[in-house]
Amino acid sequence: MNIALWIIQILLALMFLFAGGTKLYYSPEVLAAMGPPNQVHFPGLFIKFIGVCEVLGALGLILPGLLRIRRSLTPLAAFGLVIIMSGAVVVSIAGPGVGSAIPAFVLGLLCVFVFYGRRPWLSGS
Repeated sequence: MNIALWIIQILLALMFLFAGGTKLYYSPEVLAAMGPPNQVHFPGLFIKFIGVCEVLGALGLILPGLLRIRRSLTPLAAFGLVIIMSGAVVVSIAGPGVGSAIPAFVLGLLCVFVFYGRRPWLSGS
């Protein structure tokens, strides 16, 4: 189980580093042009905020367990990413439709799995 959790944590961290880094690197206009035509648009500062949260969440999935310092942050990072993915599902359904919400839903479920699997770290054991 530990190996499966580490594999999922690494893959999620890579995905969120890429997604958050993209939001931080590109301008809101470029990001809007990259998405589907009927997507919901948000202010640029909010997009940057989500990018920072995704990058910090990705680091929180890996670094505490890797460094064995404050391992209780890993399930909290996973839970924070669940909140972000829940919002992504709602926005995707409201904009392009249910089909575009499936990837965000799957990523949210994987974050729930990490939260559930790493919850013993919350008590320090």
